[in-house]
Amino acid sequence: MKKLQQQTRSRAYDNKSQADIAEFCERMGKLQETMENWLADTGISVEAVSVSLVEFLISGNTFSVPGIHLRYENRVVKFTPVFLYGQGVVGCVEVTLCMQGQIASLYRLFMRSSNDVSWTWSVSGNRAAPRVAFNEDAFFEMIGALLPD
Repeated sequence: MKKLQQQTRSRAYDNKSQADIAEFCERMGKLQETMENWLADTGISVEAVSVSLVEFLISGNTFSVPGIHLRYENRVVKFTPVFLYGQGVVGCVEVTLCMQGQIASLYRLFMRSSNDVSWTWSVSGNRAAPRVAFNEDAFFEMIGALLPD
């Protein structure tokens, strides 16, 4: 199955990196849609932003990937794409909390990791932290800091 998927990707794009960029953009869009569904009627707004990435592992090419901002009152949790390739993953998104002029890095989401093609996540700043499946419970844990105490 994996071989068939790889052949299909290579036919649609000139190279693997173009296919990975397209997949990153597509999956970020789907992630935003999922977040909008999870946050319906909560008062938390979801907005799309464009993030430019420079990927040095593919000749320093620049490309745009959708990012996501969640706003509640004076707090923002940002899901910002930070790289395409690195640390044994494809597609990394930094999750930060922004409030009162302070920015705190909370988590990292990974589009693909090793043999896992689903979103996974870990605590930011701890490379040894295990990567676990990203789901609705993990999402609400991540954005818990968005809401006031």
